[in-house]
Amino acid sequence: MKRWRLAVGLLAVVGYALLSHWLTVVASGRPWAVAALLGPLWAAAVLVAAQRRQLALLTALALVAVLVAAVVLNAGPADLNRLYLLQHAGIHALLGLSFALTLRRGHEPLISRMARTVHGGLAPDMAADMAAYCRRLTGVWVLYFGAMTGLSVWVYLNLAWSLWSMLANVITPAAIAALFVGEYLLRYWWHPEFQRATLMDAVRAYRQHDASAKSAGS
Repeated sequence: MKRWRLAVGLLAVVGYALLSHWLTVVASGRPWAVAALLGPLWAAAVLVAAQRRQLALLTALALVAVLVAAVVLNAGPADLNRLYLLQHAGIHALLGLSFALTLRRGHEPLISRMARTVHGGLAPDMAADMAAYCRRLTGVWVLYFGAMTGLSVWVYLNLAWSLWSMLANVITPAAIAALFVGEYLLRYWWHPEFQRATLMDAVRAYRQHDASAKSAGS
C-alpha cells in the first residue's frame, strides 16, 4: 500500500509540474491561470498561518492576494511574467538566506538541528564528524538556493519564456529531488558509521523545526 501511495504521489507531482509548465507557457496572463499557478502556495501558507493562529501572517497574505489581483487586472503579460519570476527567485533567495543565517559563528547549522531531531541526540564518538558533515551540507543547500536564484533571473533575462517555465516548473522540483536522494545515498557511502534515517525522517524533521521556529517567534 505504501508503494502505491508513493507511486500516486510521484505521478501527482509530475502531473502538476507539467500542467504548471503548460499553463505558464500558453496562458500565463489569464486570471484563472494565475490562480492555478500561484494559488496552491498561497493557500498552503494561509492554512499554516491559520493552524498556528498567526494573525499578522494572515493579514500579510490577504494583502498579497489583493496586490496580486490588482496586478492581474491591470498589468500586461510581461508584468505577470515578472510576478512569476519574483515568486520563483524570491522563494529560493529567502530559503538560501534562512539556511545561510544558521552558519554564522555561534549558531547551529540548520541541518544539524534537523539531525538532532531525527536521532534524538548523537553518539559521542561520531558527534564531531556528524557536526562537520551537517555544516557542509547546510552550505551545499545555501549554494543550491543561491545558484537557482541566479539561474532563474539569468534565464528570464536571456532566454525564451518557455525555457524559464521549464526551469521553474519542471527542473526545479527534479533538482530538489535529485539533491535529496543523491545526498541520502552518498551519505551512507562516505559515512557508513552514521545513524540511519529515511528521507521521510528528514522531511518530518524539517517540518518539526519549522513549527518550533514559528512557535518561538509568535
